[in-house]
Order: sequence, then C-alpha cells, then structure tokens
Amino acid sequence: MVLSFANVGVADAAPAPAPAPAPAQSGAAVDQLPPGQEVSDTVIELAGWVVASGDSQGYPFAVMDKAAAQILVFGGDGRLRGAAPGLFGSATGDHAAPGIAGLALREIPGRDRTTPAGRFVGGYGPSTDAGRVLWVDYDSAVSMHPTATGVPAERRAERLASPSPDDNRVTHGCINVAPDFYEQVIRPTFERGGVFYILPDKASLAETFPEFVQSNGTAQRDDGKRARPARH
Repeated sequence: MVLSFANVGVADAAPAPAPAPAPAQSGAAVDQLPPGQEVSDTVIELAGWVVASGDSQGYPFAVMDKAAAQILVFGGDGRLRGAAPGLFGSATGDHAAPGIAGLALREIPGRDRTTPAGRFVGGYGPSTDAGRVLWVDYDSAVSMHPTATGVPAERRAERLASPSPDDNRVTHGCINVAPDFYEQVIRPTFERGGVFYILPDKASLAETFPEFVQSNGTAQRDDGKRARPARH
C-alpha cells in the first residue's frame, strides 16, 4: 500500500533521459517500511518533481525524510525501487559543521552529529577507514552504508527494526540501512552514482529546495579530494 501510493507522484511524470543508468532491476519494489507507516506528501511531491523537472539528470536518486526515518530509492527512470527505514545523525539539525570531515568520530561534538539537509550528488569512492563507500556528501564525510554494529550499546540494529522513527537518531551523521536493503537496492542502484535529497529537520523547504518550492508552490515546511574517514 505504501509503495503503490508513493509511485503515484512519479508515474505520471515524463522521465528524463538517463546518461548513465544503473543496472535494470526486475520485480516489485522492496518495501521494508513498518506496516501501516505512511510516506508524507512532501516526499511524494518532491520525488515527482525530481522526475518531471529532470533535476537528477536521469540518474538514480533517493529522497530521505529524517523526521520519519524513511529512505525512498528511485531508478533513473523514476520508478520506485525500494523504501526502508534508516538511521540518521543523533543531533537534530541540517548543517554540516566546518572542518567536520577532518575529525575523528570521537572528536565530533554531539551538536554537530547531524545529517545535513539538501541536494547532494554522490557516488562510490575510497575512504581511509572503511574501504570503498557510497558517499552522499563527500565534503562533510556523510556516507550511506549497512548498519554499523561496532558499538553494541548503540543498539543500531534494534533501533532500525523498531516500528517508531523516534529512536532512529543515533549516528555521527552517516545514514545506515539494513544490510539486505543495502545489497538488494542501494548498491546496484547507485553503483554509477546518483543524487540524494535529504529533507530538513528545522530549515524550511524553501530554503533547502528553492527550485522545488517555486515550481510547485509548496508551502514552507514548519514541522518539521583525498580519501577521508566516513562518519558512522
């Protein structure tokens, strides 16, 4: 039900030509969202706008809603490939602190453990501590990877499995997804890169995605290159 509804905003939009499409996938989209959890109108409208406007230039893209702890992944053709919960930065906020990419994890102040909001062009590349990773925003060292389990006390796997998004803020800024979703959806979709749209916690939509808001007349949202280490 959730995925069928999420497709509505995209299916009627004419997809932009894909200059470097990800490998085609067959079958229904992967739905790992908790039963009964809905996708917001904002996410659906943004995804539809991305396809209709050609904003991702035909590349695969993901729309992430930090407040709902949701990640929706679309192919370059605009079709939904999967939806799943995600873990995001433990600090509420949309900024990336200056110089944060050069800090060790233990050195990042709690207030700066944010997942920045905005539009990011990313892709796979090297890191100093985790091998080849999917960079969402290289400049702020934010990557997307399977759930990190190196600190048992953080209970990341349990938080990800929880039906509530309230406990999904735990990372240093990176985005975690379940290992099977990463292998089935994330890796094959973004093997050649893609575009990532992260909704804000506090900033307005007009500030974060001005072209989208101007194009759609969307009201502002009140509610909400050397290798470097990735934030986890």
